[in-house]
Amino acid sequence: LQNLGARRVCLMTDQNLCQLPPVKAVLDSLAKHGINFQMYNNVRVEPTDQSFLDAIEFAKKGEFDAYVAVGGGSVMDTCKAANLYAASPASDLLQYVNAPIGRGQPVTVPLKPLIAVPTTAGTGSETTGVAIFDFKELKVKTGIASRAIKPTLGIIDPLHTLSMPERVVANSGFDVLCHALESYTALPYDQRSPCPASPLARPAYQGSNPISDVWALHALRIVAKYLKRAIRNPEDREARASMHLASTFAGIGFGNAGVHLCHGMSYPISGLVKTYKAKDYNVDHSLVPHGLSVVLTSPAVFAFTAQIRPERHLEAAEILGADIRTARIKEAGLVLADTLRKFLFDLNVDDGLAAIGYSPADIPALVRGTLPQERVTKLSPRPQTEEDLAALFEASMRLY
Repeated sequence: LQNLGARRVCLMTDQNLCQLPPVKAVLDSLAKHGINFQMYNNVRVEPTDQSFLDAIEFAKKGEFDAYVAVGGGSVMDTCKAANLYAASPASDLLQYVNAPIGRGQPVTVPLKPLIAVPTTAGTGSETTGVAIFDFKELKVKTGIASRAIKPTLGIIDPLHTLSMPERVVANSGFDVLCHALESYTALPYDQRSPCPASPLARPAYQGSNPISDVWALHALRIVAKYLKRAIRNPEDREARASMHLASTFAGIGFGNAGVHLCHGMSYPISGLVKTYKAKDYNVDHSLVPHGLSVVLTSPAVFAFTAQIRPERHLEAAEILGADIRTARIKEAGLVLADTLRKFLFDLNVDDGLAAIGYSPADIPALVRGTLPQERVTKLSPRPQTEEDLAALFEASMRLY
């Protein structure tokens, strides 16, 4: 920040992290180097449109020339939005929000530098041009996707993940797992259509491609080796450090390729939450953590998508520990689904959507909440109807 010549810095974090070592490390550094800053510590875990607007208001009033986000995806995404709308003060919130919920206009204003310091091993938000929030009026998650809002710098310090409780490690890790699996199996980049004439109109998510594949597979191998260790032993610094890197690696992959159905279906699962409160999350509202909402549909989703590029689904199953020597190619989806179920069962994951408060009566609302998520659902290698989505939610009610 000193080298950037920053004179007024906005530090964003949340109420929990204020008391923890990562924020203290940043505060000490800012004080030591005489950086003038103001702290906003009111970020909501799983942000809403209102919590975004509160942070945006703070940013507009502060007239900051640089931003620092210390936290998980919620903090980093909130800081991206604050930076964007402070730089474009005449814009209403929906101007840049993804269509069809918002107007999805391209970002043409210059943004201030943003340094992201992730404290979870999950979202990879320090690498992506995406900011996700709950749009309360529609009870659905949506977001802003533009390369313009990518952080300038991500500082990856595994020591910052040592303060994560067990279930936060697990659910963050499931997000990494699905980022890798979804970006590796996404619709290939050369099958996207139509291709916009101007690069400004191109989506942030391009479809799977030879570069994103490298990151996705690398991240998947790390998850297979280290996630269980990171959850089961908080002192296992090698596992925690490896998962923190895997989160960033997967972020580089999916931040370029995109994700598909697990994420598209997760947004209404989070947005329509009734009374479920996840263990180890110190919040005062009902909450389905993002990684949990994503992974609960993964066995059903990959059983469904595997008829397209089944060899990739089999390869993923093998990385996650399946013996595929006798598996037939047409069984790829079932093999990967069973591998994922075993993985989740070993880690005490809730037994499907029923265990977090949903019933078959909720399926129509869950489908309605998925339909606007075209930014990601159209990246599924296999197109899906409303009936297909209903069947996927039905199959995800129970996992084991």
